[in-house]
Amino acid sequence: MTSQNKVAVVTGGASGIGAAICRALAEDGMDIAIWDLNEAAMTNVAADLEALGRRVVCSKVNVADRASVEAAAEQARNTLGPVTVLVNSAGVHATGALLDLSDEEWNRVININLNGTFICTQVLVPDMVAANWGRIINISSSSTQTGSPNMSHYVASKAGVIGFTKALAVELGGKGITVNNVPPGSVDTPMLRDLEAKGGLPGGVEAIAARNPVKRIGQPEDMAAAVAFLASDKAGYITGHTLSVNGGRYFN
Repeated sequence: MTSQNKVAVVTGGASGIGAAICRALAEDGMDIAIWDLNEAAMTNVAADLEALGRRVVCSKVNVADRASVEAAAEQARNTLGPVTVLVNSAGVHATGALLDLSDEEWNRVININLNGTFICTQVLVPDMVAANWGRIINISSSSTQTGSPNMSHYVASKAGVIGFTKALAVELGGKGITVNNVPPGSVDTPMLRDLEAKGGLPGGVEAIAARNPVKRIGQPEDMAAAVAFLASDKAGYITGHTLSVNGGRYFN
């Protein structure tokens, strides 16, 4: 199976890391289904991908809602064909001290970041099993490797994504499907800038960059390059792996 006949679903593909992943996979010759809630932003990304000669379908999807995911999966299959690459990039960032967290806020973050990854994967894996080939790449977080204060719900959700990745790598490896995850360090995205604006980054983005061994903040394209490699045939002997892309924030 070559990149020219692969169909990839990228959740959260309308902006930031997800949008960069869409572009990287399209440059590798894949057709792309973009799943997001921001329809206007999806349209902009789709135009970029179509300019590369790729087929694209955009679906407004709440990844934590199974009916929404199933409808988008059917649209992707009908328009592009069976899905053999899934990038679970949709997620929500959140902060809050443990003693201030409500059940509702805890469940909201877990539902989107962890349950959404589960639902999207379960819905699309049958396509990969039928093809005897598949790539699942989950976007986790370097905060699970170092810990982060006032983010217990977010860190727990992303740690669950890493555990889910390892379990599926064992379960699906014999079916020609690899499952890996990329935990980004701090990446210059609208989500990070929003956190900075709310005072959630002491010293701001520049202070984070100064603390990194590489002395710069991550770019969405840094993450996309790692994902594109894991989605390729060249990564067929890599599974259950955590490919840290963080500028040296955490050493494996």
